[in-house]
Amino acid sequence: MKRKIVRIDEEKCTGCGLCVSPCVEGAIEIVNGKAKVLREELCDGAGVCLNVCPTGALTIEEREAPAFDPIAAEENLAAKRAEGTAPRCLRCGADETRAVLLFARYHGESTWVCTRCLPVLIHG
Repeated sequence: MKRKIVRIDEEKCTGCGLCVSPCVEGAIEIVNGKAKVLREELCDGAGVCLNVCPTGALTIEEREAPAFDPIAAEENLAAKRAEGTAPRCLRCGADETRAVLLFARYHGESTWVCTRCLPVLIHG
């Protein structure tokens, strides 16, 4: 099937890992010093990871790829929760089972913040 999916230009990728955190589905991982979409069926093509790449190595392209599999994405996220590596609020530590999490840039870092803590970050 033809669909939109993240493409990573290995020539531009420095392996900084900033794109890993926003990919809540877990499609992107660092392998041998480079970001890679390891499981295309986990990439929803939303592109949340694009804006955090300092070298512009990530783009969205339309090409033949397996269909996005929301069940596999949820299973992958459940495994990350079990490992303790699922997204958590940078301020209170809540995970998505306890709060709504939003992706954010804070002090130059890609991170997650819950809706309860967001006003504190905005207003101090």
